[in-house]
Amino acid sequence: MKLVPNAAAAPRWFSMQLLAVVAALQVAWETLPPDALALIPADWRGYITLGLVVLAMIGRLVDQGTAAPPADQDQRL
Repeated sequence: MKLVPNAAAAPRWFSMQLLAVVAALQVAWETLPPDALALIPADWRGYITLGLVVLAMIGRLVDQGTAAPPADQDQRL
């Protein structure tokens, strides 16, 4: 397995940010008290996660600007 050349920029990628939100929501979901869980309809829970994952997939395909070149590339113009 080989990382993408600009893996150091991953925290700035929209797709990675959305996937971090998905992970945080899953952890937060397990810690919520039952009365707070009841505020969100059971049918919506899966759709919320699915929607965020689909947005992350789209974000991975969208050009998010140029990042700094990898350290091993020549910095001359």
